[in-house]
Amino acid sequence: MEAVLEMTRPPSRRAVAAKRVAAVVAGAVLAIVLCTGTDKGLESLGVYPPLSQPTAFSTPLLLLATLYRQVYGVLGAYVTARLAPDRPMGHVLVLGALGFVANVLGTVAGWSYGAHWYPMLLAALAIPCAWLGGVLGRR
Repeated sequence: MEAVLEMTRPPSRRAVAAKRVAAVVAGAVLAIVLCTGTDKGLESLGVYPPLSQPTAFSTPLLLLATLYRQVYGVLGAYVTARLAPDRPMGHVLVLGALGFVANVLGTVAGWSYGAHWYPMLLAALAIPCAWLGGVLGRR
């Protein structure tokens, strides 16, 4: 009888908190790995100039990067929503806020590299893309 009670006991707060953090981290890591992999793949194919030369990126290349980064952001938020133990939209909005902050910091750090619209656009789209991924990933 005690084994049955163990199985029906709700998970501890610590276990739920770990699942919440893991859901957000999983979505972020997925998006980062996909973006980095695509960047490196396009560089190795000669589509992108070396990442050490950020000023060599033309507007069409930056638009391409914006497109796949947003797709990967939606996918990362989808995964976060699916893994969240509760309140999936809250989790994806945390992910979106983290993406926003990371992109703002990237904007500040890379301001001297030229196309200012690109990192600002990434920052502006972080939360809407996370929201979309959350809507798609809700159970």
